[in-house]
Amino acid sequence: RADPRHASDRAGRPYRETPAYQHIVAAFRAHRVTSEKLCRARQELHFQAATYLCLLRSVRQHAALHREYHGRGERSPEEVAGLVGFRLPQQPGGKG
Repeated sequence: RADPRHASDRAGRPYRETPAYQHIVAAFRAHRVTSEKLCRARQELHFQAATYLCLLRSVRQHAALHREYHGRGERSPEEVAGLVGFRLPQQPGGKG
């Protein structure tokens, strides 16, 4: 579950200081229903909020994948085969 309170940008700033979050909050405040006006863009605001949530989830998934698979250097053939669930064949005579 992507919760904006657990998100931060690459600079390590809290989510409330990110431009995307501030834009969404400003848009919701500008279009909230009051006794003086009607909210004309409610569906659009919900779409923007859903898009921002999708962005947060995608950034978190990307970071997790990056941590798991990036920067380990070259792997041995045995290790690569193990990653995808295979075993390399054994050579006769006990070699390999």
